[in-house]
Amino acid sequence: MTDSAGPVPGGEAAVVLLSGGLDSATTLAIARAEGYVCHALSFRYGQRHDREIRAAAEVATALGAASHRVLRVDLGRIGGSALTGDLAVPKGRRHPEIGEGIPATYVPARNTIFLSHALALAEVLGAQDLYLGVNAIDYSGYPDCRPEYLAAFEAMARLGTRAGIEGAAIRIHAPLIELGKGEIVRRGLALGVDYSLTHSCYDPDPDGAACGACDACQLRLRGFAEAGASDPIRYRAAAKR
Repeated sequence: MTDSAGPVPGGEAAVVLLSGGLDSATTLAIARAEGYVCHALSFRYGQRHDREIRAAAEVATALGAASHRVLRVDLGRIGGSALTGDLAVPKGRRHPEIGEGIPATYVPARNTIFLSHALALAEVLGAQDLYLGVNAIDYSGYPDCRPEYLAAFEAMARLGTRAGIEGAAIRIHAPLIELGKGEIVRRGLALGVDYSLTHSCYDPDPDGAACGACDACQLRLRGFAEAGASDPIRYRAAAKR
């Protein structure tokens, strides 16, 4: 892959936020299928582990991203989340509980920070399209995964960038926002996503095995079950599949 700052010939450029998880991998596959030359963007943001960064690199290569950048933004210095601090990762919650309230795994302003970096990269690349894998069905407790939030960010981008002022407004694409996890898995499988490369767990073992009990694992397992498919990643021996 190239890490060039210029546009890549052969199609319109798009910036895709890529965490290495199931949703972002599916989103990258969708953007590619829609004809975009995709520039993947991931973050080391002070999260508990770097397994997802390795997954993002593998997914970017497998799905033919034109470039993959990994930026450092140390949100661990701010804290306030089970993913960046000492708060316990919730486990064993029932499905109805997962969407209630704002969970401890919410990282303050994370999507705003990530989208701002993606917006800057889009301006440099001459891209008008940003893709991210947010979902308002399974993660309704996250305020920065809602359609109204994305619409507000899009409006801000029109007002606060040279591209927006000059008439090349940024478009935000969230193709999974109204899909359930089963629908997302089916969509990805149809597009040839290799989900064995992805990582979703909030609290994996040192060897990378998923815990099977955190919200992300439970939603992922439920999605594969609804899609009538087997999840190809490794789980702890004690995890219920």
